[in-house]
Amino acid sequence: MNTLLVCLVIGIVDGDTLTALCNGTEQIKIRLAEIDAPEKNQSFGSRSKQSLFDMCFHKKAVIRPLEKDYYERTVAKISCDGLDVNKEQIKRGMAWVYDKYVRDKSLYSIQDRAQVSRTGLWVEDNPIKPWEYRSDMKIRKAYKKMN
Repeated sequence: MNTLLVCLVIGIVDGDTLTALCNGTEQIKIRLAEIDAPEKNQSFGSRSKQSLFDMCFHKKAVIRPLEKDYYERTVAKISCDGLDVNKEQIKRGMAWVYDKYVRDKSLYSIQDRAQVSRTGLWVEDNPIKPWEYRSDMKIRKAYKKMN
């Protein structure tokens, strides 16, 4: 999966997932590698999506696929207009470094700077990490089924 793709971004799902049109006809759902953005119903979810939209929608993206995830999305590093979108989402305080999947440890210093300057989601005192939010939602759903 080391081949670079140049595609047109045609859809933004949320702050870390987009749809790209590659080779003129092939639609690929792409999950940004190493980051995790707030869920749609979570605080900063819509702002994170808007941030990715502003950087990439209807623009050519250079995509470096790394692997496929559980949902068969292509996990990739993406650049739109020469901007490293994965890093930029962290810099803007629109995503966390995804501890479970991070390879580039330098992302933590970018996140630390955003946190110290209270940029984006870091304006909140205790923002909830998306993976903790998803886990909590699963527990709530399971509890509802039991009662």
